[in-house]
Amino acid sequence: MVEELKKSSRRAGTTGVRKSRYILEEQIGFVLRQVTQRHVVIFGSLMPSGITPTQFSVVNMLDRLGHCSQNQLGRLVSMDAATVKGVIDRLSAKGITQTEQDQNDARQLLVSLTAEGRVLAAECQKAAIKISDETLAPLTTAERKRLLTLLKKVA
Repeated sequence: MVEELKKSSRRAGTTGVRKSRYILEEQIGFVLRQVTQRHVVIFGSLMPSGITPTQFSVVNMLDRLGHCSQNQLGRLVSMDAATVKGVIDRLSAKGITQTEQDQNDARQLLVSLTAEGRVLAAECQKAAIKISDETLAPLTTAERKRLLTLLKKVA
């Protein structure tokens, strides 16, 4: 990495790489961003129907739960109320989700998958397995488990 920086510096006409206590490419945020960028490219190439990562989170969670309130759904998939509402609105416009008032609490909106949404959920889950496998391809099975364990500890 330092050699790449030196070559880049020479091409740019700078004198070289200076010593620094903060090396960007060795920082967790920088590395996580690189991994996320790689994962997003893989996700976009393999996920069917143009489903985005946030939409997949919602579709997958609803497939597991059957239905739940929009508020609870947002908490379960780590989205704020405005974001989850926008995701649900877009999925509903595509015929993937549907909403109805909770009969026990008129203030709550229940969200569920349509029949089409359940079919799509199954397709997306198959794709998601491939996406995870490709994202983690450089790692052994043991390294994959360890990485996920460590990331969950930080999350």
